This record gives sequence, C-alpha cells and structure tokens, in this order.
Amino acid sequence: MTTAAPDHAPKYAQLSLPDRIGKAMPLLLVPVLVVLGFLSIGSTSSWLTLTVSGLAMGMMIFIMASGLTLVFGLMDVINFGHGAFISVGAYVGISALLALESWTGVPSLLLNVAAVLAAAIAAMCVTGALGWGFERVIVRPVYGAHLKQILVTVGGLIVIEQLIHVVWGPDEIFLTRPEMLKGAVTFAGAAIEKYRLLAVIFGLALFVAMRLVLKRTKIGLIVRAGVQNGEMVEALGYRLRLVFIGVFIAGSALAGLGGVMWGLYQEVITAGMGEEMMILVFIVVIIGGLGSVEGAFIGALLVGLLQNYVAFLEPKLALISNIALMTAVLMWRPQGMMPVVKAK
Repeated sequence: MTTAAPDHAPKYAQLSLPDRIGKAMPLLLVPVLVVLGFLSIGSTSSWLTLTVSGLAMGMMIFIMASGLTLVFGLMDVINFGHGAFISVGAYVGISALLALESWTGVPSLLLNVAAVLAAAIAAMCVTGALGWGFERVIVRPVYGAHLKQILVTVGGLIVIEQLIHVVWGPDEIFLTRPEMLKGAVTFAGAAIEKYRLLAVIFGLALFVAMRLVLKRTKIGLIVRAGVQNGEMVEALGYRLRLVFIGVFIAGSALAGLGGVMWGLYQEVITAGMGEEMMILVFIVVIIGGLGSVEGAFIGALLVGLLQNYVAFLEPKLALISNIALMTAVLMWRPQGMMPVVKAK
C-alpha cells in the first residue's frame, strides 16, 4: 500500500527540475567566474594571484556586509551609519596594534596573529557598544520609516566621522602589517601575499561560524524565524525586541571587525573609509538578497573576484564592473540571488 507524501515534506523536494536548477544557479556563479577569469587572463600565475586577492577582498566585504544584511532582514532598518562603525573599528583596531608593537614587531607568527586577534576583539567591543547607543538614540525612534532612517543614519555617520577627526586627527594614518604578515609566499609561480591568505581563512571561518549559529542554535532559529515572521515569534513568547538589539550590536561589531581587516589590507585608514566601503557593502547586500547571509557571502566573492579580474584586464572598466554586476543580477533576479522569503 502506498502512502501520500506528508504535507511537511521539504519544499525543495517538491520543486520541478528546472526550478531546482534555477534555485541552485547562484551557487555556480563563483566557480563559473573563476573559470572565466582563468580563460581570459591566460597566465596561471597571474590568475592565481588575482584569484586569491579577489577572495581576500570578498571575504572582508562579506564581514562588513553580513551584519548589515541581518539588521535589514530582521529589523527592516536601512542603516547608513554602518559605515561609521567600519571606520571606528579600523581606528580602534590600529590603535590596539600600535600599543602591541612588542607583538607585531617580532618575527613570530603566533604573536603577530594574536596581536591581530586582540585588535579585532577591541574593535568589536567598541563598535558593538557604539551600535547599542546608536540603536537606542538614533534608530529606535524611526522604526518603520525608511526615509527618516536614511536621513538620521546618514546624519549619525557624519557626526561620528567628525568625532573621529577630534579623537585621532584629520590626517590619514599609514600603517605596516605585523612582521610575519608582510611580503608574499610563492606558489605555482604566483606571489600570494601572506595577509591575504590570512584574510581568506578568517573570512571562511567567520562564515562557517555564522552558519552554525544561525542553523544549529536556538538563538539562530529565533533570528531566522524573526526575519520570516516576527509576529509569530512574538506570539510564541519570545522578546523580539531583545533579539533586535542583539542583532544590531552584533552587526555593528562585525562592521568594526571588517574595518580592522580592511585597514590592514589597504595599509592606510581614514575617517571616510567606511563611507566609501558602503557602496560595495550595499551592492553585496542587494544582489545577495536582503536578509540572506549566504547570498551576501556569494555576492561578496563575486564583487571581489570581478573587481580584481577586470582591473587586470581593463583597468578603466574596474570602477563600473560592480555596478554592471548588480544590474545584471537584478535583471535576472530582481529579489536578489538568495532572498529570505517573508511570511505574508
């Protein structure tokens, strides 16, 4: 005797083959781009160098974008002040590294990485606390009003940038990486910077950790459920307001972490660096699908790889390559590559 399929069967299993292929297509974009890059560049060593550089850039953009996409997905908040947290994180992290010169100036990989981790923790603590105050004072009064959110968060961004000038001065700060993270290693004829390898490993570890938290823990379940149907979560007795605040603090802390990583990547920091990075961050959040960490991860890798490949092949087109990418993705999938479907 046959039995009918249960109503709770996974939705993916109920999709037709073309729909399954369409759903899996975003996962193929990164490897397809890597192959196209290899065919276009020709030289294996140049391709490998550019690929690692693009992955490192993408991982750092993902770190900055992941917090913003969660904040928008759960709280429906358009937060242009996110760029200020990137800048503050960079300044706090670099200040911590300068204070740990006895760790960064010695040829010890363990001490050098420990110094970077200590700087990252300091930046995350400060920007997390700043995010808590930002949410209470600036964001909370304008929940549900997108135009007001844009205005007040841009205002907050400008104020914090000016405060950076007051605390750290108006000039650019040039820095050097820890001793064992300088230079490059040679692999298959390609020169790959040590710091970029560390950035790739760091970004992958963070993505895996976020996936585990969101998919395997109770708080992750509440966050994902809150993104899809906040009213139902509150009806079940959970205080979604506290979840909102926690996600905003975590998103701000991730922005600070990204600021430290990006400052070491560029080896120079400015008060306006966060504002400049927000263009790439918003591109990643939009093409990934609002509220989707997986989409932001794929989008960030596409942005990093495409910018490096195009800058090598046709430097004049590098500035518009990511705008072209966003246009192409939105024409294909107006909702983004992997959007979070909210309950109606």
